[in-house]
Amino acid sequence: MSLVTDSPVHSSSSDDFAAFLDTELDSKSSASSASDEETPNQRHSDSAASSSPDQDKEAEEDDDSDFQSKRVKRSKVETLEIVEDDGGTTSFASLKHNSEASISKEICTHPGSFGTMCIVCGQLLDGESGVTFGYIHKGLRLGNDEIVRLRNTDMKNLLRHKKLYLILDLDHTLLNSTQLMHMTLDEEYLNGQTDSLQDVSKGSLFMLSSMQMMTKLRPFVRTFLKEASQMFEMYIYTMGDRAYALEMAKLLDPGREYFNAKVISRDDGTQRHQKGLDVVLGQESAVLILDDTENAWMKHKDNLILMERYHFFASSCHQFGFNCKSLSEQKTDESESEGALASILKVLRKIHQIFFEELEENMDGRDVRQVLKTVRKDVLKGCKIVFSRVFPTQSQADNHHLWRMAEQLGATCSTELDPSVTHVVSKDSGTEKSHWALKHNKFLVQPGWIEAANYFWQRQPEENFSVNQIKN
Repeated sequence: MSLVTDSPVHSSSSDDFAAFLDTELDSKSSASSASDEETPNQRHSDSAASSSPDQDKEAEEDDDSDFQSKRVKRSKVETLEIVEDDGGTTSFASLKHNSEASISKEICTHPGSFGTMCIVCGQLLDGESGVTFGYIHKGLRLGNDEIVRLRNTDMKNLLRHKKLYLILDLDHTLLNSTQLMHMTLDEEYLNGQTDSLQDVSKGSLFMLSSMQMMTKLRPFVRTFLKEASQMFEMYIYTMGDRAYALEMAKLLDPGREYFNAKVISRDDGTQRHQKGLDVVLGQESAVLILDDTENAWMKHKDNLILMERYHFFASSCHQFGFNCKSLSEQKTDESESEGALASILKVLRKIHQIFFEELEENMDGRDVRQVLKTVRKDVLKGCKIVFSRVFPTQSQADNHHLWRMAEQLGATCSTELDPSVTHVVSKDSGTEKSHWALKHNKFLVQPGWIEAANYFWQRQPEENFSVNQIKN
């Protein structure tokens, strides 16, 4: 196939694209990897070192010479054979070189650049345009048209293999980390229970001495990733820095089976303090997101499945203002079989099934966001809720997050009592509406009943959230 129309950037696999750049452009990947994975201390040392003006000038000349060399290499790449494996991932099977082949710069639309060099024809470009995909390969930028084309191509490939995209947050979603200096006296016992870094696949608690950190993987996470990988092309997306993101990826995916190059950190985002799908090579209509922070995805809330936060370490509880003992201080943990990840895996299976089986006749119009809304609305379907002294004023009720959450879960919310009401949500059993609920044999529950249903995607036993159980 022609390199002009089917360049390596046209591959639907960011992992293979990264490997191709390493090979064909002689991109000094070992130096890049070392830089990407440097520890905070190393980064500080590097930034402290300075170079003379003459050294900087020589480095610039070397870079220009290096780019020219890469251009010659690329002009010799004529064709490339692409093969899809059984899992839906595109890989580069072989390369054929033709010394007489050349690419006309006049017809090249420059779909992307590597540094300042066009990734197709090798021409040095003026200025920068498009979106940076540094997590795929350092210095890579893709133009908007090419991003759209890539997403369309990859979408067709994934749909053939009945897969969607899944974006996974790290902290409080898949794991919990703490700085060693923040560990409490009640957590000191953990120092003698850490697992070996030589074979992380069998462990869940790790001491990362180089980062002065301890990390605990969430129960069920390894089974979750294995099962989810059969249904999704998965990305890591964290607000942590790249060095941290890569270390966590090693713990979660030591065999590089699930993520490989698809690890996005805050250094790769295009908007400060926000996460966005603009740096993901997947169509939004096929993307699901697992994250514990709703406000991180202001533009993509319809794709989001909000996770219950995993607070294993005491510092995590303190960070979010909880004045209670953490799981580690209580010497306990989430349930493997009934914890957050096990519950969400069931939801993902249901969404996947509806998307590919029940909507099979409407292939072109399928949107996973609509499926997500449908599944969510089944959680509290048939419930009619009245709130009592939950909101500051009654006029603010329908704008309150609990009101909106209940409606998203399929419940009907009202300000008036009538025989059709099934639940009264209150913090106080002494209110007039609470008395009415008890008198008419209606459910009287705490606000946490709605939040729990939202996290676990199923109606929770009302007796576990009885207002009478609140201790004054």
